Parts: sequence; C-alpha cells; structure tokens
Amino acid sequence: MSELRFVRMGFGAEPVEYQEAWDEQRRVHAARFADEVPDTVLLLEHPPVYTAGRRTAESERPLDGTPVIDVDRGGKITWHGPGQLVGYPIQKLPRPVDVVAHVRRLEEALIRTCAEFGLETTRVEGRSGVWVLGDPVERRPALGGLSLDFDPRLTDDEFDPRMNGPEYAPSNAGQRREDRKIAAIGIRVAKGVTMHGFALNVNPDNKWFDRIIPCGIRDAGVASLANELGRDVTIEDVLPVAERHLRDVLENADLKPREIEKAPAA
Repeated sequence: MSELRFVRMGFGAEPVEYQEAWDEQRRVHAARFADEVPDTVLLLEHPPVYTAGRRTAESERPLDGTPVIDVDRGGKITWHGPGQLVGYPIQKLPRPVDVVAHVRRLEEALIRTCAEFGLETTRVEGRSGVWVLGDPVERRPALGGLSLDFDPRLTDDEFDPRMNGPEYAPSNAGQRREDRKIAAIGIRVAKGVTMHGFALNVNPDNKWFDRIIPCGIRDAGVASLANELGRDVTIEDVLPVAERHLRDVLENADLKPREIEKAPAA
C-alpha cells in the first residue's frame, strides 16, 4: 500500500460538524478514486450527534425523538461527540474488495493503540469493533440486588435498557462487568475505495449512548480508555499513538482481493 496521508480536521474547541466531515469524505473519496490524492485518513472530533447506518431498526433510535442523521455506511446506530477520536480512512483496495479484511486491519490498529496505554482489548466473534471483555456470567454482580436468574435480559429478546433504569444502561456495563465496546467500526466501500471508519472512545461522556441501543446490541455496553484505566487520557495523548499504529498496520498490509469461490462444474 502507498504511504498514508493523515489530515487532522478539528478537535476540542474546534470540532467538525458531521455533515462537513461527510462532505469532505466524499470529496477525498472522488479524488482518491481518480488517483489525484494518496490514501488518506481524516481524524477529528464531532460535536454530539447520533448517526444511523443502513441496518438500524426504528426500535433502536432515541425514544424522545432526538434527531438522528441517516448515513450510507454499514452497521447500526451510534453516537459521536467530544472525547471520541473519529477516523475516516479513505483507501483504494484491490477488487473484488475484501471488506472484512479492511475491518480487521482497523481493529488491529486500535487494539494496539489501547495496549500501548495499558488496556487489553480484543475482538468478539460476530461483532465488529474493539471490545473490553467482561467476567463470565456466573461471576458478574447481581443487578438491583436480584439474582442473575431474575435478569430480564435472559428471557426477553426485546429487552430495552432505555426503559429499565440506570443499572441496565450501556454506560454502566463496566460496573456490571459485561462485555463493552470501546471502538465502533462502520464502513462503506464504493468504486473500490473505502469511506467512514472508526470511533474510539477516549474520554467521552458515555451517558450519550444510554438514549439509543448502541450498534443494536442489547446485552453489552460501552467503554472508554479513561474509565477503564481509571485515569485521565485525552485525545491529544491518543492521537499520535493511533496515527502510528494505523500507519504501521495499513501501510504494511499485504492487500489481496477477496477470493471468489468458483461454482463446481455441472
């Protein structure tokens, strides 16, 4: 892969509005497709905003009618805002595009970033993104003083944490010792060039996630570097580390087209 270009669009007191970043993604995407620019990673913070991918169900949106921006990426609904490092890698990949391999590379760079700060993270089978694993179910604390046998989530597939008190809120998953997502990934590939990307929770107010069903997942929650480490960690701290690991993983990747299985001869 060619050398990556990193563009720091705006952070802190100068966050980038979601629509502005989306427009810039499309501009860079067109330029990358035409080979006018190298592979590029846009890095930024957004003001608070909810965005919904193509697979978002109506039942996963805010109950109070909070505005949501519908976008053309994969995945479901999530939140972006202060304290979250957002990255949009815009890369040309060989066709047919191996989308899963691209996601795995982003996960690897973020896993390495978290590890450098002393936090062990991992992947969860069947769920994209980067995760902090919780305790086994039998070792988790009881909710509301009740035995786990009475946990309503065990018997109700449509359990809604938004309507059942703070003890079930996604932002409190760490206290419940459940699996919790520290980095979400949602991408789109058009004309062999990627768009959208990742959001790494550095030190956001995770209560923003309590108004939605984050990524459509009802039995896990969200995490942040600062909360998991029990100390202050800032975007300024994480930015150069994330850039270094993204560069190392993406520039050194052995890009291959997705394998196509040939149908057996008749």
